[in-house]
Amino acid sequence: MNPLATFADSVAAAIVLGGVAVASLVRFPPGLMIRAIGALRVLGRRAPRLDAEVEQIAALGRIARKHGAMALDRSVIDDPDIALAVRLIVDGEPPEAVEAAILRARDARIERHLAVAEVWASIAEAAPAFGLIGTIIGLVRMFTAMQDPAVIGPSMAVALLATLYGALLGNLIAQPIAGRLRRLARAEAFERERLAAPLLALARRERPRAGMAA
Repeated sequence: MNPLATFADSVAAAIVLGGVAVASLVRFPPGLMIRAIGALRVLGRRAPRLDAEVEQIAALGRIARKHGAMALDRSVIDDPDIALAVRLIVDGEPPEAVEAAILRARDARIERHLAVAEVWASIAEAAPAFGLIGTIIGLVRMFTAMQDPAVIGPSMAVALLATLYGALLGNLIAQPIAGRLRRLARAEAFERERLAAPLLALARRERPRAGMAA
């Protein structure tokens, strides 16, 4: 007999997982829940480094000095924040508008990352509570059927395993995921700080030229 089968109980699992799922869907919109599940694919990645993006901004600056800001419109830019700033620079927007747009885009991205981490933090908080609920349900079943030995064992299993499942889901799975996502969000926020200064410098340098061209 598989020793792990001793720790398997479908009723306890249904109470904990079902309760956590319902509580999460009540608290968060379905779209955010889907994003939280999708975020699992980034857990194994290293903290982001935007060295290539910083180099691209420097290259864009060289292109602008040589050919003017309008030449930037033909550049292939993968990073959405850089693409947004370049589009505003090409349109002749003032540096203040470029800076505000960069900060808004950065803050919105980090807020999305933190919202996903909050989902997993909420799961970590709710799982032990539903484990306790499962324990209470199992004990109630056991005490109301003390005259039936066939019910006592399964009811006690539900009571104990629900607590185990809740503790494992909350402390071994959800909480580490939430912590990892928060660390990645903070690391990206720090890296994106590196993009703001060179983009703003490019906007300030090209603004007079854009105004003259207009």
